[in-house]
Amino acid sequence: MHQNGTTASKAQYVDRYQYHDHYNVDELLSEDHLLARSAVRDWVSKEVKPIIEDYSERAECPKHLFKGLADIGAYGPSLPMEYGGGGMDEIAYGIIMQELERGDSGIRSMASVQGSLVMYPIYRFGSEEQKRKYLPKLGSGEYIGCFGLTEPDHGSNPSGMVTSYVEDGDHIILNGAKMWITNSPVADLAVVWAKDPQGKIRGVIVEKDAPGFSAPKISGKLSLRASITGELVFEDCRVPKANILPEVAGLKGPLSCLSKARYGIAWGAIGAALECYDSALRYSMERIQFDKPLAQFQLTQKKLAEMITEITKAQLLAWKLGKMANEGKASPAQISMAKRNNVNMALVIAREARQIHGGMGITSEYPIMRHMMNLETVLTYEGTHDIHLLITGMEVTGLNAFK
Repeated sequence: MHQNGTTASKAQYVDRYQYHDHYNVDELLSEDHLLARSAVRDWVSKEVKPIIEDYSERAECPKHLFKGLADIGAYGPSLPMEYGGGGMDEIAYGIIMQELERGDSGIRSMASVQGSLVMYPIYRFGSEEQKRKYLPKLGSGEYIGCFGLTEPDHGSNPSGMVTSYVEDGDHIILNGAKMWITNSPVADLAVVWAKDPQGKIRGVIVEKDAPGFSAPKISGKLSLRASITGELVFEDCRVPKANILPEVAGLKGPLSCLSKARYGIAWGAIGAALECYDSALRYSMERIQFDKPLAQFQLTQKKLAEMITEITKAQLLAWKLGKMANEGKASPAQISMAKRNNVNMALVIAREARQIHGGMGITSEYPIMRHMMNLETVLTYEGTHDIHLLITGMEVTGLNAFK
C-alpha cells in the first residue's frame, strides 16, 4: 500500500521488487558481480526462456546453448583466465549459476559440470601439459566434458566403485561403467574416477574416440528433461597413461570436485526459487477472485511472505559461503549445509507457487512444474538430501554415521 492507502499499480510493484532483494543483499555485491549477473540474466531471458518449455516437453537438450554458455563466461568463471576460465571470484561464479538456474536447472547443470567437474579437476590435479591441452578448449566450448563418478550400484558410496584399470605399457586398460552422467552422450572427453592396480582412486581423462568407450543416452526422465544424461561404459578401454591426473590419489580428488559443484548448486537453487516466487507474485497480483486479487487474501500473503523470507535467508547463506570460499575457508560440511538448505527451500517454494497458480500452475504456460520436477533431481544429485544432513551431523558431533 502507498502511504495514502491506495493500492500500488502492478507496474510500480514489479519495478520495486524487480530483483526481490528484501534485505538489500545487492549492497554486499561488487560492481563486477552485478555486471556479471546482468549479462547472464539478459542472456537467459533472450536465449533460454523463450525455448526452454518446448525443449523440456520434447525431452531434448538445446545443444546450441553450449557455445552460448561459453560466450557469457559460464565455464569455470573462477578459474584463471590463462587456463580458459573467467578470472572472477567465487561469488561471481555463484551468481552466474543462480541466473542460469532461473532459466532451468538443466542449463545450469550443463555449465556446472563443465566448469566444476571437468575443468576444475584438470586445473587442480592435472599436469601443465594436460591443462594447456584441454582447459582452453573446454573454456571456449570447443570441447564439452563430463564427470564419471557415480556407478549403477554405487552412488552415495563412491569408495565402493568397481571401475578400475590395469597397466599395459604406455597405456591403461579401463573397465567398468558410470551412471547418471550429465553431458555424457555429447561429451568430447570425460574425467573418470577409477581404481588403479593398487586400489587407489585416480582421475583419468578419457577422450570420446578411445577404443572401448561408449556413452549411451538415458531416456525416460521426468526431471531435467532439457539436460542430456547418459552412461559411460568402458570395455577394455585403452587410454594413454599420460591422461592420468598426476596430482591426486584417493577420494580427495572427486570429493573436492563435488564440493565445487555443490557450492554452485547452493547458489543455483536460489535462482529457481526466485523464478517461482516471481511468477507467483505476479500471478497473484493479476488473478481476481471474489472481486479482489489473490495477493490480497491472507493465506496468499502468508505463502508469499514465507517465500521471500526463505529466499532472503538462502541469499545471505550463499553470500557468506561465497566470502569464505574466496578466502579458502569454506569447508565441505559448510557447503553441504548450504546445498541442502537452499535446494530444499527452492523445492518448497516451487510447490507453494504451484498452489498460488491453481490449475494454471501445472501447465507449461508458467515455469513452476518444470522447476519443481527439476528440483526433485537437484535434491538428490551431488549428494542426496540425507547425505548432506549426515555430513553436517558428523561436523557438529565429530562422530561418523557412515560407518
